[in-house]
Amino acid sequence: MGCFCPCCFDESFSDQVDLELEPVLLISGIGGSILTCKKKKNKSGFDTRVWIRILLADLEFKKKLWSLYNPLTGYTETLDKDTEIVVPDDDYGLYAIDILDPSPFVKCIHLSEVYYFHDMINMLVGCGYKKGTTLFGFGYDFRQSNRIDKLMQDLKVKLETANKASGGRKVNIISHSMGGLLVMCFMSLHHEIFSKYVSKWICIGCPFQGAPGCINDSILTGLQFVEGLESFFFVSRWTMHQLLVECPSIYEMLANPDFYWKKQPEIQVWRKQSNDGKTSIELESYGPTESNTLFREALRNNELTYDGKTVALPFNFAISRWAAETRNVLNNAKLPDGVCFYNIYGVSFDTPFDVCYGSKASPIEDLSEICHSMPLYSYVDGDETVSAESAKADGFAAIERVAIAARHRELLCDKTVFQHIKKWLGVEQKVNIHSKTSRVSDEPVRQ
Repeated sequence: MGCFCPCCFDESFSDQVDLELEPVLLISGIGGSILTCKKKKNKSGFDTRVWIRILLADLEFKKKLWSLYNPLTGYTETLDKDTEIVVPDDDYGLYAIDILDPSPFVKCIHLSEVYYFHDMINMLVGCGYKKGTTLFGFGYDFRQSNRIDKLMQDLKVKLETANKASGGRKVNIISHSMGGLLVMCFMSLHHEIFSKYVSKWICIGCPFQGAPGCINDSILTGLQFVEGLESFFFVSRWTMHQLLVECPSIYEMLANPDFYWKKQPEIQVWRKQSNDGKTSIELESYGPTESNTLFREALRNNELTYDGKTVALPFNFAISRWAAETRNVLNNAKLPDGVCFYNIYGVSFDTPFDVCYGSKASPIEDLSEICHSMPLYSYVDGDETVSAESAKADGFAAIERVAIAARHRELLCDKTVFQHIKKWLGVEQKVNIHSKTSRVSDEPVRQ
């Protein structure tokens, strides 16, 4: 068996292990990639990390990441026309999805909320995978649509690179959360390429049929990625809201209206009504097909101030139409023959499903008030973000589907998840190696 002490682990053993392994490509979910901002005219200038950063997070986010959707191109574009948002590709794509704020301060306090694929990268390196030969990462601008041309082309290039670097071996994909929808779009739109380069796809916590509780509220009031004391050092819920209203990726994770839910997800509003001088309080309900009506009314006065100018941010019907086309692409995705599919999803945690605004005692008078209120949720089983019902409804002939009692983000560092991944990849832990982040510069269900 040999000695697996770290001091006895030499390069010749590493090379030998590499030759026996199919390459692995890690694909992140929404918010799971470092984004940097750089000047368009100064290609050699320094990049500024705008996602994620702890210090000056809200200020830099507003200055450099607030964006508007361009219906002519299909891309969300930053309000600062002199800059562009870039995803760093250092460390073979792994840097951008490892520790999302790799600053010394964050590493010192080990802020687990921003340690994304870090533990999984360490685990795979410990199993003999080698960065740039059999281990790669795919970070991306998660503001954009999951089927936008640049994203599809970049993923094609990454698969080709991993295939070539490993001596022509097919690639095993491990995706998390929305990254699974990205993979589905690629598989649907580029079926032959996917079949040519992919051997196995391991999907973790994917909102196959949407994440209605979280996404409905994201469009109406925003999203808080970090809770508790750490949230004071992070992007605020309201600042995040003004970005998400213009993000196709968010709209693409709305509840699938064609899916046969056990109970259709709803947005509920306690509404004060006046008719013929009489006042009543009614509970209004909006399902997936009616929600656009509510979004339109609630967001009709939504706006932000940027560089001294007021920018209107109503509900974007152009994005809504694009997202509906994306849902058709997802619904028509088919797993190629010969590709093995595995699905891991989280259970045992209360997960938002229905979302309610106002109360009988304090009703909403004007729907625009919703954007400045806090929601109440009804919950179902899941991982606190994606319901188990949505996450296990992949519609493919899975080799295995496994429910793990873990939260959405914690699935990426769960020991039981790692055991399943190692079994499916056909590897075992060879040696305890701690990888380091590096940087050049700072049963099938089809419903």
